[in-house]
Amino acid sequence: MELLYMDDRLLVCVKRAGVLSEDRGEDSAPALLRAEIGGYIGVVHRLDRPVGGVMVFSRDPAVTGKLTQSFAQTGEKTYLAVVSGDPGDGGVYEDLLYHDPRTNKTFVVKRMRAGVREARLRYQKLATRQSAAHTLSLVRVTLETGRTHQIRTQFASRGMPIVGDRRYGSRIASDGIALWSAQISFDHPLDGRRLTFSKEPPDGFPLREAIQN
Repeated sequence: MELLYMDDRLLVCVKRAGVLSEDRGEDSAPALLRAEIGGYIGVVHRLDRPVGGVMVFSRDPAVTGKLTQSFAQTGEKTYLAVVSGDPGDGGVYEDLLYHDPRTNKTFVVKRMRAGVREARLRYQKLATRQSAAHTLSLVRVTLETGRTHQIRTQFASRGMPIVGDRRYGSRIASDGIALWSAQISFDHPLDGRRLTFSKEPPDGFPLREAIQN
């Protein structure tokens, strides 16, 4: 995997879509990193398997907990997504989400109960393209909470599923889910430096040309 940054304590890389972010199996991101650079690789946060982009991993078991806490408290994750429809120029989505582990699917619910968590994101529309069959919009999304399948669920619940995300209702053919972890910012757990890393989505990502204009 492409490395964006590495020191003795942590590394930042670009996870390919389809690679598991958790440490399970020889094809998972931690296993691939160990095979490439050796040593300890600790999971700090998760990224859905079908989603690619920037991720942070620990290189020292003594700081994994501190890094996880620092990332949770000071981290900011920005995504690019292409959704069906037009969500307007920008805004905030706030919902109550419930993740069903049996089906590995998240739902918007109306009241708090066991397993339900608050979810909030901000988004800005970057471009919209209208064709004979579809309206597609490229949005920049900043998570204020990190819930399982949060972006996918919150847009789909408003009738705007992410392109290619069949699990959440997309009917548009695509070579994968049009969701990309574009930028991560966080404080270094030891010296407090603010670190920011970004990566544009790969060729073939829908409406990619709008990002470069």
